[in-house]
Amino acid sequence: MSPAECKTLIGSYVSWLNEELRVEALDSSCVISTPFLDRHNDEIEVYVEKQDDGQFYLTDDGYTLSDLRHSGVVLDTAKREAHLDKILNGFGVRLSGEELHVRTTAKDFPQRKHNLIQAILTINDMFVMGEETVLQLFKEDVEKFLRQHRVPVIRDLKLSGHSGFDHKFDFGIPGSESDAVLQAVNRLTRDHAASLAFMVSDVMRARGEGALVAYAFLNDEGNELNAENVDALMAYNIRPLRWSKREEGVEKMREERNLKS
Repeated sequence: MSPAECKTLIGSYVSWLNEELRVEALDSSCVISTPFLDRHNDEIEVYVEKQDDGQFYLTDDGYTLSDLRHSGVVLDTAKREAHLDKILNGFGVRLSGEELHVRTTAKDFPQRKHNLIQAILTINDMFVMGEETVLQLFKEDVEKFLRQHRVPVIRDLKLSGHSGFDHKFDFGIPGSESDAVLQAVNRLTRDHAASLAFMVSDVMRARGEGALVAYAFLNDEGNELNAENVDALMAYNIRPLRWSKREEGVEKMREERNLKS
């Protein structure tokens, strides 16, 4: 893929965002309706209020966690609390009661809003966690499997994109010629595919063609993968690896990364 093609793809993505974002004024704040959907296929909304010190307070108004609780998801077990804390810390989001929120300056507003939306999408995935998944989360399964096969990994790798956004990938994988990232995707939705495609394309545009290789381990055990979502990843040069065929996937990765046995 040429830099010009990457630039066109990112331009299309940004145009889609601009067309789909809507703003509604409230008494002392405003609500931004985003094109990203929660598990009910409802638009994710972010409330913004300007503070006395000139900073901005962004919040989901408690909707995300409240919705999970009303859907029967128990969040006060040690394992789930630890997982929630990990998500919040990873995206720099704070929790007050059930309200997810961040504070930001006007300059950092785009990145902080981006982080809050990514946290909301990730926390939404907690709805599909069965007890077995709670005990051993998919990301941990992927890391354990990679280390068993002597694939060196760097957890929670942050890379900067051309847009100026920092993107956090689950794993970085060293190699002989180029850097590589790998995302562990427990449930591949359209929004997750679009988000990952933007992250990878944004970093690729910043680094240049061929400077980054991207993989995604997709959990297809008990989850039927949507072909269109998988095709969307491939269109952005993200190599999909099925968890049900992980032995084949890791061997392919080792070969491409020129990793020693």
